[in-house]
Amino acid sequence: MAEFTQLNMVLEKAITQAGEESSMLLGQTLSAGALDQIGTNRITLFSDMEGAILIATIESKEEYPGQFYILFSLRDAILLSGMLLGIPPARISEKRKLSIIENDDYDAFGEIMNQVIGSFNTVFKPSFSQKVHLKLLKPKKFVPEVDEIAGDEPVPDGEYRLFRAQMCMEGYEMDRLDVLMPRELALAFEPQQDEPAHADAASAQAQEYPESGGEIAKSEPLAAGAGEDREETIIILEDDAREREKIRKCLEATGVKLLDAPLSVDIRELFAQGDVKVAVVGVADTEDRELALCIKIASLRHDTPMPIIMCAPEWTRSGVLKAIKYGARDILLKPYSQDELVKKVKRYLSAG
Repeated sequence: MAEFTQLNMVLEKAITQAGEESSMLLGQTLSAGALDQIGTNRITLFSDMEGAILIATIESKEEYPGQFYILFSLRDAILLSGMLLGIPPARISEKRKLSIIENDDYDAFGEIMNQVIGSFNTVFKPSFSQKVHLKLLKPKKFVPEVDEIAGDEPVPDGEYRLFRAQMCMEGYEMDRLDVLMPRELALAFEPQQDEPAHADAASAQAQEYPESGGEIAKSEPLAAGAGEDREETIIILEDDAREREKIRKCLEATGVKLLDAPLSVDIRELFAQGDVKVAVVGVADTEDRELALCIKIASLRHDTPMPIIMCAPEWTRSGVLKAIKYGARDILLKPYSQDELVKKVKRYLSAG
């Protein structure tokens, strides 16, 4: 029987959710197969590698301190970042073939990884009996037979547990996704057989309150009219009244309560009027003032990030990266197809 059975299941669930979230962001289905796991060390792992990789370092905080690593082939990182940036497929193919990674690619890959870590946090928090919080550190490149394995590079020396899955995207050949975790940290996450009974109670509480990480959340009182029975809602923010009405009529097909308002609305007061599941935000340009709305919206949902769809008549690479960094989950170019908007919103409603 494999070691780390529960940790394996948690990671598999987290990777599946991360794939679903990334699929929405990239506009194409990204998935991963079942996880296999083996024991290894850095010399064995990195000496046998073929081809450059990007290593995303994940810092685990609270009651499970330490770091673990998510490893992507450089070719896959170039593919995902290129899709996010809207680079033509022919150019992406060329960059993958020649292993060309530019500053924009690093930034885009970092934003994709932030989405991945958001999914990991959502799954990890209710899965363990104690508090856990994951944070992404700056990704770094490693080239076998070129970069030296020494000191703490590319990862500190020691014994590791490697969790490995095959990534899949239709129309593309992709490599494996590796989650590399120090054995000591893996042991901390994996519950022991003689775990006290109160852990089971914590687990049950986590299932009942999945957003609280096993604890009943301490939050500010809800505004008048808010409560557990609040109706599922989509909010539409747009200064152009005709555009707001157009979006509203388009989203009536979802069957969900709709609230619309100009960009200057009191966001907190609007959220108090329903259980907001998705926000559609239309802006005239992608300057900081408009994109900062994402920060305001995201700040109201620390534990469960709000799916925000940003719509603008023009997007630059830096604008896309900034919108994602500020909290947008998806980008649309005006004018957009009504069917496209409905499809995206329904996917987020289903995922929620």
